[in-house]
Amino acid sequence: MQLLSFLAISGVAGTAFARSAREAAYAKRNIAPPAPRYGYLSQPAVHAKRQEQTIIPQTEKTAKYVVNGTAGAIPEVNFDIGESYAGLMPINNASNETGELYFWFFPSANEQAGDEITIWLNGGPGCSSLEGFLQENGPISWQYGTPHPVYNPWNWVTLTNMVWVEQPVGTGFSQGEPKAQSTEDAAQEFAGFWKNFIDTFDLKDRKVYIAGESYAGKYIPYFADAFLQKNDSSYYDVKGVLIYDPSFASDTVLEDVPSLPFVERWDGLFNFNKTFMEDLRKRNNECGYTDYFNKYLTFPPVPGAMPEPPKSAEDDGCAIWEDIINAVFLTNPCFDVYQVATTCPLLWDVLGFPGSFGYIPPGETVYFNRTEVQKAINAPIGVWEECADGILEKDSSPQVTWDVLPRVIDALDRTVVVHGDLDFILLGNGTLMTIQNMTFGGVQGFQSEPCEEFFVPYHTDYSQESLSASGVMGKTHTERKLTWVEQALSGHMVPQYQPSSGYRQLEFLLGRIDSLTSTEPFTTAPGSAAKNSTSVSKRAVGAMPQFGDKKKWY
Repeated sequence: MQLLSFLAISGVAGTAFARSAREAAYAKRNIAPPAPRYGYLSQPAVHAKRQEQTIIPQTEKTAKYVVNGTAGAIPEVNFDIGESYAGLMPINNASNETGELYFWFFPSANEQAGDEITIWLNGGPGCSSLEGFLQENGPISWQYGTPHPVYNPWNWVTLTNMVWVEQPVGTGFSQGEPKAQSTEDAAQEFAGFWKNFIDTFDLKDRKVYIAGESYAGKYIPYFADAFLQKNDSSYYDVKGVLIYDPSFASDTVLEDVPSLPFVERWDGLFNFNKTFMEDLRKRNNECGYTDYFNKYLTFPPVPGAMPEPPKSAEDDGCAIWEDIINAVFLTNPCFDVYQVATTCPLLWDVLGFPGSFGYIPPGETVYFNRTEVQKAINAPIGVWEECADGILEKDSSPQVTWDVLPRVIDALDRTVVVHGDLDFILLGNGTLMTIQNMTFGGVQGFQSEPCEEFFVPYHTDYSQESLSASGVMGKTHTERKLTWVEQALSGHMVPQYQPSSGYRQLEFLLGRIDSLTSTEPFTTAPGSAAKNSTSVSKRAVGAMPQFGDKKKWY
């Protein structure tokens, strides 16, 4: 990513505000406070008895990784999260090796998951996969601005065995000196970790799937390729990958070139004046971005290799993306580069990173920096950061779309690339341009423009805390084992902003459904009994009323 002054801000000074006296005033007058204008019925937590038999056989090797998942054992988590294992695992078996990766593994009780396992990786480089665990697709969900964690019925353990891994060495709780100079180096570290992990939990001969987002768009193809090169299906039988909002190309292609068309599409969310927009268009033309965008985002693609744009942010007047960012902070001081529909107030995030910059209110602590949390999840005691410096700062690996990703697409059963349409840190049209420059299955790019409807099954929502969309949620297209999804109404982290969509996309990756255009119901109901012994029961159908059942308040 381009380094901007606003991203260099370590935090925003918070001011402690006293609670409003409104509730006290109502109580003094014996008046009930106003109800929310549009609210759902109150939903009390419901708990069921945990299964006594474990999914993973208990051995001397697994014992040190067992996490007590009963209600209250993990601070703030007042529900049973089921069976899980967490801790540090060496990246190889050398006696002098100090590098260890931290993981959190949840076996699934879904009968269809018996011969498979899915890995989740966040990006950065140097960003923790515990962000994905806590705010995207793990059993525990603690979203921005909410008072406590809740059960996530859209958690991917409902469908498959899941492991969240903090990597490369130096990321999150992972230990050791960061030595990887390239993604190829990180792939070899991960392959060594993976063999140890498989041996520890006796998981040989499993189909392996890898999913992740952002810079993991570089990790995942290289890791999958490293697995394939091992030619050992007992450990490395990778079958498919799912990549969200990937870092596939240069910043110029992924940010500067498509940024003006993005702003024009979402003009109401940027609220720029006429003079500024005219200046942007003038400079966009002069930098060659307009012609480049119109030439290379075509279906079928222009034959031959796509060159780098004629200019970049290093040239005078051509840092279009950065100029847009600096301007939008005037019209929206709480602008979130990861989800552009966000406005003020700035919400507190228990991971300390609710949007474009870090923010920790006075008196608050990042959740994974709490000693009692670290002890509960078998993590080393010390400072945890969601994103750490010094990790692959000068990654020497070639761009994945030049060679590695095409080779992976051809070798795997399914490769799925999803991009949120509200993401401004990496732009969807930049990813599509990159795909149009890539030769896979012997042909360059998509021959037809994506236009089919990506459908998310209609469903009864589990709770107020886990509402998620249904119906047509974007566009999809598949050619030669590569599937593209333009995800509607989502920012950078699709499983966070549109969890039902992420859940459906995982079903497709695993081969549970044949197409993302399918209108068939979910193969496993979110929050169902097929999950990993989690003790939160599905609430009764009908507990969530429809809009017509609600009272309007003006």
